[in-house]
Amino acid sequence: MSSDALPPPDSGVQPGSWRPRFNPWVIAFSVMLGTFMEVLDTSVAIVALPHIAGSLSATPEEATWVLTSYLVSNAIILPAAAWLGALFGRKRFLLGCIVLFTLASAVCGAAPRLDVLILARVLQGLGGGALQPIAQSVLLESFPPARRGVAMAAFGMGVVVAPILGPTLGGWITEASTWRWVFYINLPVGALAFLMVSTFVEDPPYIAGRKPGRIDYAGFALMTVGLATLQILLDKGQEDDWFAAAWVRWFAVIAAVSLLAFIVRELRTQHPIVDLRTLRNANFAVGTVLVTALGIVLYSTTAMLPLLLQTLLGYSALMSGLAITPRGLGALLTNAVVGRVIQFVDSRLLIAAGFTVVGVSGLMLSRLNLDIGMPNVVWPNFLNGIGTSLIFVSLATTTMGQLKNEQLGNAAGIFNLMRNIGGSIGIAAITTFLARWSQTHQAVLVSHLTPYDPAYRHWLSTAQAALAPRVGTPAAGPTSLALLYNVLGRQARLLAFMDIFRVVSILALIAAPLALLFEKIVTRPRPGSH
Repeated sequence: MSSDALPPPDSGVQPGSWRPRFNPWVIAFSVMLGTFMEVLDTSVAIVALPHIAGSLSATPEEATWVLTSYLVSNAIILPAAAWLGALFGRKRFLLGCIVLFTLASAVCGAAPRLDVLILARVLQGLGGGALQPIAQSVLLESFPPARRGVAMAAFGMGVVVAPILGPTLGGWITEASTWRWVFYINLPVGALAFLMVSTFVEDPPYIAGRKPGRIDYAGFALMTVGLATLQILLDKGQEDDWFAAAWVRWFAVIAAVSLLAFIVRELRTQHPIVDLRTLRNANFAVGTVLVTALGIVLYSTTAMLPLLLQTLLGYSALMSGLAITPRGLGALLTNAVVGRVIQFVDSRLLIAAGFTVVGVSGLMLSRLNLDIGMPNVVWPNFLNGIGTSLIFVSLATTTMGQLKNEQLGNAAGIFNLMRNIGGSIGIAAITTFLARWSQTHQAVLVSHLTPYDPAYRHWLSTAQAALAPRVGTPAAGPTSLALLYNVLGRQARLLAFMDIFRVVSILALIAAPLALLFEKIVTRPRPGSH
């Protein structure tokens, strides 16, 4: 950290000695309102995309820019949140972000055309990108070190539970009313968040008394170009067969060069917009790697399961959301416990246990078939919620546990950015795997459909006999073959889904022992601490 991060010499304030005037739980609720609203918006619009496309006369591919535009602008602001907070004053910057996000939500709901909606989503992402890291740093500062596990449990309510509840809420709103209310629901929440933050949140002296230094225009430009091209590449690459398309190759080169130059720039400049030197802390470096893995695992499962339920099992958007809701319930119940347990149990063991539970839940999902009932989906999701909550609360506490208070804002930006990038990488990878592995399984299954296979001959003759009275004997043969091809395609796609769940589980199980690389953090409360 540069000297600008320290309190002024004449302030009389020692970093880490400050305590807020208001109850930390009131502060937690104030900042988490905005965070929950912002994280919810990353997933709540997913199930509404077909309705948005139809309402605004857009293709499904064009409608996906409603998600991509938000993620790109969100990724750009996330790592720069601490620097911008120092530039404008953290509380003023937080209030400005809430106002921008809320007003942009109103424009999204009223958008008459797709281009207006996309522009409003960009503004939404710019306003929402800073809410997560600022909320996390405010929580970590407001609670004493021994209580930071509880603080991260509160934070986990937003960043873990909100994406899980998003599809359910979005499906219910879309079916009960119109997709526009997916955005309008942010207005009262945003107004309440603004009122509470303006009343209860304050800037610590070591934040209020420091200056951000010179504006790092070059660093910000390199970061913007690198993250924007990377996000677009990950979101749109599969549609054009990845590196078979010239634009994908160009975007890959631009992203790699820009991000490499950004890293070099930030390590060499005196006033970086993102202080990458924080990664010299071993715990923070290990935690950054693990939160990236968590992003891959969490978002991959969240994206794939509704797709499986709706495309293969015939669930509606609302029903698929309800089937996934137990994951949120598992996370809520675990959050209520783990924030207190972490004071007495080695956080490394909780992280390893969490990744193990997530891995086991993925293995359970990898054994599904086309004849399952909802309980077969509910229990793996409930376990996944327990494991995810164990990971997140313990991981955030351990990753930030050795950092000074004045480093927390910058560290929170990097931490949340890498979780989101992990999610983008995971979704891009599994989308590609689903398409490619479905084709592979279909080719293998087709090889068994020959006149020399008794099962094939029996199925075909039975189908022809059943169809002949309905469609006529001449049409019974082609119709039965069409039915068989449909069954084969569904089975091939199911096998691809199972492979994806299996790969995600293996990644989670590989990440579990990496928790032992952390240095132990003492979180047991000291005598007399509150």
